[in-house]
Amino acid sequence: MNEAATALKDDCLGFTLARDFDLREIGLLYYVMASSGKLGDALRRLARYSKVTNEALVFGYREGNRLIISLSYSGVPRHSDRHQIEFCMFAALRICRVLTGHNLIPQHFSISHYRSEGTSEMARFVGRKVEFGADTDEIALDIESRELPLAYSDPYLNKLLQKDCEAALADRKGDVSQLRTRVENAISSQLPHGRVLAEDIARSLGMSKRTLARKLLDEGLNFTDILQQLRHDLAVHYLHDRKLHISKIAWLLGFTEVSAFTHAFKRWTGKTPSQIRTAAAL
Repeated sequence: MNEAATALKDDCLGFTLARDFDLREIGLLYYVMASSGKLGDALRRLARYSKVTNEALVFGYREGNRLIISLSYSGVPRHSDRHQIEFCMFAALRICRVLTGHNLIPQHFSISHYRSEGTSEMARFVGRKVEFGADTDEIALDIESRELPLAYSDPYLNKLLQKDCEAALADRKGDVSQLRTRVENAISSQLPHGRVLAEDIARSLGMSKRTLARKLLDEGLNFTDILQQLRHDLAVHYLHDRKLHISKIAWLLGFTEVSAFTHAFKRWTGKTPSQIRTAAAL
């Protein structure tokens, strides 16, 4: 999708597609949601059966004071993608609206990657400001919305479709996510908050620092190299957005000083961030 966005000169391609595509193109997952009785039922089935359509995309659903729809990646580096995550997030909200017949306005709508432009149209679609650079990719709705009846509810069809979905799940392999991508995805959400510590990342992955180091070593990896490579990749990506000031990029990458970022970038590439940006503009 990144290549398609560049070719089409549409930096908001995921959002564009989410607004315009025929929801039925999602296939089995859409129909098992649409035939459910209430919105809460539909979203629980989205969370359970999303891997039938795409094993890399993991939808989550939880209830508390609010109804939360979350999205994460399995086996795919989150930082390498923007358009697909935006497509899924905006499409999920659109599905909720279409199935209930209500123009649902989220209590919050957050996306973890950073975006400096193209957000005003997204805000109009959502009905509130979209928070970019957040800790998580999630939509929060009023908890009462879970009880909204669906326009196309069909309990008999739903039972049949759930059987098909369960059969499809049974044929899938288990979690094939690679450790490196899990570590990268955990790091990328923590970078703007300052210093990234191996013990914090290990804890977020449900293991000790020593266990994480051992597992990485088994794959010929180490935490510091993964962190530095991730920072390098993100820096190159951010520098292509000319509206992002270099001081902002330094902050997004977890550097407290621009000079520290400049020094690190020159160590990675042999050039300063300004030189890379100037060369890209020629």
